[in-house]
Amino acid sequence: MSLRFAYNTNGAANHRLDDALRLIADNGYDGVALTLDHHHLDPFADGWERETARVHALLDRLGLGSVIETGARYLLDPAAKHEPTLVHPAVEGRARRVDFLCRAIDIAASLGSETVSFWAGVPQPAVDRAVALRWLDDGLARVLDHAARCGVDASFEPEPGMLIETVADYDWLVARHPGLRLALDTGHCLVTQDIDPAEAVRRYAARLGTVAIEDMRRGDHTHLPFGQGDMDIPAVLAALEGIGFTRLVCVELSRESPRAHQAIPESIAWLKGLAA
Repeated sequence: MSLRFAYNTNGAANHRLDDALRLIADNGYDGVALTLDHHHLDPFADGWERETARVHALLDRLGLGSVIETGARYLLDPAAKHEPTLVHPAVEGRARRVDFLCRAIDIAASLGSETVSFWAGVPQPAVDRAVALRWLDDGLARVLDHAARCGVDASFEPEPGMLIETVADYDWLVARHPGLRLALDTGHCLVTQDIDPAEAVRRYAARLGTVAIEDMRRGDHTHLPFGQGDMDIPAVLAALEGIGFTRLVCVELSRESPRAHQAIPESIAWLKGLAA
């Protein structure tokens, strides 16, 4: 099987990071999509650089590549999910998100990760869309400047319900920020129903920084184990094979943490079963 698969640690949130990484490696994955969180390589902890070096050494021993993910729910604000974002109404809130993304880039540089993935956020009700886009534009410029200095790819993920939720929205962004790669979650294409997931792979082949796969139902943003939704996984994998995709293809089952010890082996077995 020529594709390289990773598992996202947001689907192993009840495990210690080291235990999750060993489970992922022991079950035959090629890498990990590491969602930075208060319990998984906390980017704000004292000694984060020392912890990053330790995790780097462990990844090397386990033979795992990595992608850095930044979608932790309560890392920046324990009382507000995913806040503050790049479109937060407070200047200091937006600055905190930028600082976090820059720290994630620093960690990715230290780990040798393929990319850092991030999204826009949901504008609060009183925020005008044009204003939110201006804030996003400004924050992106700062994040991309830091990524360029560090030699790290920055990949933007369109997220259903957020300011930038489709690949067409991404087209607007990349016209303004040509260095910005696409973090394509193929399931999101089924939620927004703006483009077929396999067609998105082919159309954005040259811009893909990372790809996430899972099963999902049309119009329903619920990450499901393979075989439980409407996703044509074989078509997506064939499209990735067809474009010669060599980066990690990341299984994202963010609701499966209570049964990660089962979901991790089940997912790779399902994928290998397709190849067989």
